[in-house]
Amino acid sequence: MELPRTQYSQEFREQSVKFFKENGLTLVEAAKRLSLPQGTLKNWVYADKRGELAAVGKYQKPLTELELELSRVKRELAEVKMVLLDQAIVSGFDVNQRNV
Repeated sequence: MELPRTQYSQEFREQSVKFFKENGLTLVEAAKRLSLPQGTLKNWVYADKRGELAAVGKYQKPLTELELELSRVKRELAEVKMVLLDQAIVSGFDVNQRNV
């Protein structure tokens, strides 16, 4: 069974590329923190470098209010994760240790 393709708002694409550029992370790490497929973020970053980010997704159907809200919540969650990770690093917590 194939999963439905996720649609992202233009604002989310722009914010994700900005997050990647401003935080000096690898593409893999930024995608992980944003809960995005690595290839998706890579495509957006390359499109941005070519000045074509605004054209990405241009022919997709408009997002519903619920989809826009989901995009906003995903962005907020990524921002909160980043703040928590930064605070953990500052306080000396080993962020690579995982409790399962």
